[in-house]
Amino acid sequence: MNSQNDARAFWVQEPEKGELVAMRLPTPKTDEILVRTLFSAISLGTERLVFRGSVPASQRLAMRAPFQEGHFPGPVKYGYSNVGKVEVGPRNLLGHIVFCLYPHQDRYVVSAESAVPVPAEVPASRAVLAANMETAINGFWDAPPAIGSKVIVVGAGVVGCLMAYLAGRIPGVEVQLVDTNPDKEAVAYALGVQFADTNSVTGKADLVIHASGAPEGLNAALQFAGFEATVLEMSWFGAQTVPLSLGESFHSKRITLRSSQVGAVGATQRPRWSNRRRLALALDLLADDALDCLLSGQSRFGDLPMTMERLAMESNNELCHRIVYPGAGADISASKEGE
Repeated sequence: MNSQNDARAFWVQEPEKGELVAMRLPTPKTDEILVRTLFSAISLGTERLVFRGSVPASQRLAMRAPFQEGHFPGPVKYGYSNVGKVEVGPRNLLGHIVFCLYPHQDRYVVSAESAVPVPAEVPASRAVLAANMETAINGFWDAPPAIGSKVIVVGAGVVGCLMAYLAGRIPGVEVQLVDTNPDKEAVAYALGVQFADTNSVTGKADLVIHASGAPEGLNAALQFAGFEATVLEMSWFGAQTVPLSLGESFHSKRITLRSSQVGAVGATQRPRWSNRRRLALALDLLADDALDCLLSGQSRFGDLPMTMERLAMESNNELCHRIVYPGAGADISASKEGE
């Protein structure tokens, strides 16, 4: 494809089968931009469920991505972590690197308002974490930890790691990141927080964040909660039924079990914050080089159908899997090229 109006996008054609589909883009209007993608990222928790066709019928409307095309279980174009360079658009954006909640596609046209500029301090290659950081921010808006709290995060996936990272920067807050995989200790160390497996957790928490995506992880989170503590559920299980141990000390400890979902701005900030402002904050918070430890794998856009099949079907320990597009280069600055 040679024209800037030509594009390819990844579609889940049916459960467990994806392919790159050629398409023609519309000519951008005066309030729109044409973006050439540099990187996108696979959100393993959600996109595994989408690829497997495991989005419950009752949640298909709620789980629509902002720029999704098609319908669950397929054909559907799905994804929400895209970083690219503006090739056509207003002068204040032309040539700049932007983040957009767009699926895996090598070129696309959106309204200028839909893309958020990536700060100069954040490499384009790391900016793909913005959607996960936004989820983490929203979780803390739903259940904010108090100064002096003990916070236990169960599940060292990307969202769990980001929440441990953020909590660890609140004065007086003690954080333990808990995972069954001992290899995650190195990640916890890089993020500046304690690590523990499920058998070595010490003390009871004021706030327990569950982000493992496994039912047994949620039950462990209930056990780690102290008296009148909150357990914040960040995992989404799709159509899976989760057996929960609500006997034993659940009632005597007066535990609050709370859900969080990024689709709505957290209750504490909702009157004053828009989704766009929250996303801009997420990008600002990615300036720390330590967060590169969450970028655990990458592959080429042209290989995405095979990559998605592998990641969805295998049990693996990847964190953020980045998709690299032609022309991305090894080290692209988030600032405008030439400045």
